[in-house]
Amino acid sequence: MGSATKQANFLLPEDLIAELKKAVPRREQSKVVTEALKKELKRIKLKEVLQTSFGAWKDRDHPELKAGTKAFIRKLRRSTRLSRP
Repeated sequence: MGSATKQANFLLPEDLIAELKKAVPRREQSKVVTEALKKELKRIKLKEVLQTSFGAWKDRDHPELKAGTKAFIRKLRRSTRLSRP
């Protein structure tokens, strides 16, 4: 069962509406607009999260990565290989 729907009134450029009507059957237009809006809102939220979390990872908090992630992963793999039966 889907979530409740409510009618909204948006102003869109005429050419965009014409393209929507030409490309999408009438009964599917709301679905297409809904999906496009969901994707755009998700992109906006992700961008906001990335901007607010930028710089949260500090080198002083993770000295094991000072030589780089490649060296850290290699060291991890080497240590697990030695402990295998």
